[in-house]
Amino acid sequence: MARQGLFLMYTGDGKGKTTASLGVTLRAVGRGLNVRYMQFIKSPERTYGEALALRKLGVEMEQMGIGFTWTKTPEEHRHALQLAWTKAKEALEDPTIDLLVLDELNNALSITKFPIDDVLPLQEVIEAIQNRPKTMHLVVTGRSAKQELVQFADLVSTIDATKHYYDEGIPAVKGLEF
Repeated sequence: MARQGLFLMYTGDGKGKTTASLGVTLRAVGRGLNVRYMQFIKSPERTYGEALALRKLGVEMEQMGIGFTWTKTPEEHRHALQLAWTKAKEALEDPTIDLLVLDELNNALSITKFPIDDVLPLQEVIEAIQNRPKTMHLVVTGRSAKQELVQFADLVSTIDATKHYYDEGIPAVKGLEF
């Protein structure tokens, strides 16, 4: 009997969404699955520990963003999102991928500082996810998950922010945040 691909989502305002997707990735790699990992917001211009670790495991993390929305111009962000979505659509059609991680897709879909509907159309995202190969597992992460995606995900874990050292003025820590 063929394996049924599952759609897992990690969302919420707490720390740990990308970390959860990395845990799933680690398990999948350990079981010999073909994994593709794509990030929508983080830029390849910065070095992240998770990208270094995945490379050691033979998984290339594709960082397709250009950073937070307050960096660069809206047009630069829109262009990066359009390219990222084009690559993600291709991956969502690839029957050789066992696990596809679309890290920060929720963040990208929830951008309101500039229009994104023409470069990252929600309805097109929904259709591409629903029409992916039947055996492909999919992980989507990021804050502010769209209810349209939550409705048909097989698992939705919401990570809440109960307490964070950022609130005490401690900045991002190498090895913990990046």
